[in-house]
Amino acid sequence: MPRLVMKFGGTSVADLDRIRNVARHVKREVDAGYDVAVVVSAMSGVTNQLVAWCREAAPLHDAREYDAVVATGEQVTAGLLALVLEGIGVNARSWQGWQLPILTDGAHASARIVDVNGAELIKRFEESKQVAVIAGFQGLHKETGRITTLGRGGSDTSAVAIAVAIQAERCDIYTDVDGVYTTDPRVVKTAHRMDKIAFEEMLELASLGA
Repeated sequence: MPRLVMKFGGTSVADLDRIRNVARHVKREVDAGYDVAVVVSAMSGVTNQLVAWCREAAPLHDAREYDAVVATGEQVTAGLLALVLEGIGVNARSWQGWQLPILTDGAHASARIVDVNGAELIKRFEESKQVAVIAGFQGLHKETGRITTLGRGGSDTSAVAIAVAIQAERCDIYTDVDGVYTTDPRVVKTAHRMDKIAFEEMLELASLGA
């Protein structure tokens, strides 16, 4: 079966009604015959709140504990979406970054992915057509066993890396702009939309905030 990665940002999963809408999109692709991995961001505004709490708790906070806190937003979304999918008859399980694992370097709060193990996802696709709902933005530094985060926009990076790891036919990124830009068009006015892009190029652009 062809494999597909679907990535949904914070505005797409901002509340339970929107999560239910995402679940319908996922079910459509499952019914069309795809093996699906879904990568989700934290619900809109949640990461900002978590960051604010870290800064309030300790202005000069430990980056390792910062990552432990801010990674929780995506975990909540992944669990909720898996619950909703199960409720509409789709076999689904949530995954945190460290469970795959998505391995990163040790640069907390701005880590770079060094490897993704897609073997377990592929096994579950083949054995039970199980949809994988993956918390984006996070990984694991193997040497220390600590959770890491990839920096803002890191869920896009997660999605592209997972698409490569499972040899997906395509990676669909649902967003509030009309395509992939060379950088954030809300920040850089000269950013332009790209007609097409390879997985490897998308991974590099996503890691730099595109």
